[in-house]
Amino acid sequence: MSILAIDFGTSNSAAAILEDGAVRRVPIEAGADTLPTAVFFPARGGAMRIGEAAAQALTGAEEGRYMRALKSVLGTPLLHESRLIGGKRRSLAQVITAFLAELRQRAGTATGRTFTHALSGRPVRFHPDPARDARAESDLRACYHAAGFDHVAFLREPEAAALACHGGGALGETGLIVDIGGGTSDFSVYRAEGGRVRILASHGIRLGGTDFDQALSLTHAMPLLGHGSQLRREMGPGLLPVPNAIYAELASWAHIPFAYTPENRRQAQQMARLAEDPAALARLVAVLRDELGHDLAFAVERGKIAANGGTGTRIAMGFIEPGLAAPISGTSLSDALQDHGRALDQALAHTLARAGLSPGDINSVVLVGGSSLMGLVSDLAARHLPGARIRRSEAFTAVVDGLALGTAAEQCS
Repeated sequence: MSILAIDFGTSNSAAAILEDGAVRRVPIEAGADTLPTAVFFPARGGAMRIGEAAAQALTGAEEGRYMRALKSVLGTPLLHESRLIGGKRRSLAQVITAFLAELRQRAGTATGRTFTHALSGRPVRFHPDPARDARAESDLRACYHAAGFDHVAFLREPEAAALACHGGGALGETGLIVDIGGGTSDFSVYRAEGGRVRILASHGIRLGGTDFDQALSLTHAMPLLGHGSQLRREMGPGLLPVPNAIYAELASWAHIPFAYTPENRRQAQQMARLAEDPAALARLVAVLRDELGHDLAFAVERGKIAANGGTGTRIAMGFIEPGLAAPISGTSLSDALQDHGRALDQALAHTLARAGLSPGDINSVVLVGGSSLMGLVSDLAARHLPGARIRRSEAFTAVVDGLALGTAAEQCS
């Protein structure tokens, strides 16, 4: 029985198999171990594109619908709403299914196998609410079945990472996995003993890199589009704050495709007419009119990565208006992410408490997930666990490697 290990992530996905006892990553994207979890539907129909091909269609100004952060809608009513996408009415559940079906086909082509069984990663919590969390796993299972997998099992992502990473530590090591992904942050305390990994406690929160991007967009980029400014009243004296809803949508990877409604465009035009800062609101009108939300999101993401090094840089927004840019620095990045840092602090402390351990009991901290590369994450680990050795694993593939190792148990079940 061939089992395909799949890390279906908010920002990136990967696949692997266990072959002769060793992990073999499956090249589902040419020349890369990971595939951006993104899709593009041409406006006038045609084949859906995924991964880098989807991003290239967007940056090449091809007309169509680009979508990212699909995982974040699992367990929500938005998943099953039917919308016109690429000239056809589809739900986001159907979009996720199509993505997984393409991944399955590519894995089959690369390995010469037909995969009907999958071991999928899942966050410790899709949602804080248990009922919604269960709904999200059920939604994802249904998408896997619709994509052609007859059997699907799930393994928590940080626990999979523990399987892949513990070999770098000493026998008898007590370690902590800190897995910061695109949409969730997960923590697992493990004990490596007798050639096996025992999970002592796991905890997770719905917070990740896309939330970091949203916070930075709202604090750095959106003010240049009028966020935080004021409007004159149509009747009588005084000023009103510009409403936040449109900006929140444009700053969220999952909601950008749904911001370009006639209602939002009309509202932006009305706000531009009443704005104290008409030039800024005119930029908002242009972003909605020309559907530049993803261009802006990519610019913010690039600015985040550059500022994470601690040096000052700029979020380049010249695609909206020549020369437009928002300054960003390591200090302003830290200020914007303060609340998120506190949430991560609390989650880490809660994980240790669930394991019944003190900070001095942890020998090693392993950072995985793309967003674990943020300085605030390594600073968090060093602050809470000053005596632990901090290790960076394969940030983007530790989970899928662990899932592949986990398929051995599935083979025996």
